[in-house]
Amino acid sequence: MKMTVRMKIFAMGLLLLIVGNTISLTTQVYTGGLFDQFQREQIDDTYLSASPKEQIEILKSYFLEKMELNVIIRASIFVMIGLSFSFWISGVLTLPLKKLITAIERVSQGDLNVKVPVDTKDEYGKVAQTFNDMTFRLLEAEEARRRLVADVAHELRTPLSIMQLKLENYQQDSNYIAPERLLRIHDEVIRMSMLVDDLHVLSLAEAGRLSLDRKPLDLTVHLERIVEDLKYEAEENGLDIRLYTISRPLSVMADARRITQVFFNLLTNAIRYTPRGGKITVEIEDRVVDRNAFYARVSVIDTGIGIPREHLLHLFDRFYRVDEARSRHTGGSGLGLSISHHFVRAHGGFIRVASQPDKGTIFTVYLPIGNDN
Repeated sequence: MKMTVRMKIFAMGLLLLIVGNTISLTTQVYTGGLFDQFQREQIDDTYLSASPKEQIEILKSYFLEKMELNVIIRASIFVMIGLSFSFWISGVLTLPLKKLITAIERVSQGDLNVKVPVDTKDEYGKVAQTFNDMTFRLLEAEEARRRLVADVAHELRTPLSIMQLKLENYQQDSNYIAPERLLRIHDEVIRMSMLVDDLHVLSLAEAGRLSLDRKPLDLTVHLERIVEDLKYEAEENGLDIRLYTISRPLSVMADARRITQVFFNLLTNAIRYTPRGGKITVEIEDRVVDRNAFYARVSVIDTGIGIPREHLLHLFDRFYRVDEARSRHTGGSGLGLSISHHFVRAHGGFIRVASQPDKGTIFTVYLPIGNDN
């Protein structure tokens, strides 16, 4: 068993106590031996004929002479042992701190790849492991920030380049510019505005500052409308989209606009990545127990191209795209799933995903409901 810092300090104190008691006991034994020796060597007719005061002085002088060297030796041994233990315990207490301080200084200078060796399982080992976990998360956050900047720049570069090229052409053309020729520029402006709005909303949601207009919402009726709105797009892509629901109303406290965006994102993704002839199913279940709470569970099931397992953990990251089939040319901005994830979390729920390549994907949304439903 690994000793904790407290156990090491306790062991040091116990050892010092044992050494002190040992020295005390040996001193008592040595003193008793001196009395025996004094009796053999000093108690004679001269000593017995002396006055009591003189006898005490003789005894005192004898013991001081014999004890002086012994006391010095024993005190020196005790001091040396105490200093040795103090030096040892100071190393135990300060050496890990020195390593940690060195690592903290490197982090303050911007080096997030630093790691502190975890040599023990005591309190210092836990501190070192916590520090390593912290720097790892900081490194992940820094890499995410860099990816975000790169992705935003990439997303904005395309519409800006198109707008710049169109405007330069129009400037070189001295003829009248028909309004319909400006539609392409207008489309790119709308695309950029939507991207900026999505980023703004996502930032609020990640910071926990997203405002929600929560009201009782009949989830069954709401999903029927969403599926009906997307039915034409699904049929154009040769897909069968259906809703399977319970007969009675299912009420949740939710922001209707945010919840609409969640299921629009999930269903449009299902339509986009399901080949012709495929099927999309929306299933609603009431009072599902998970994590000791009641939820309304909505599953969006498709028979699409599926998602490899190694990508599932990153599926809700900003701008994350699985492969070429989900590239910027055929997919969206890469923010839809991240926004959906944070919207559902803001409602106190969560999203799970299961998928198999070439077989399909299931996104399951859990929204909390009251016990009176």
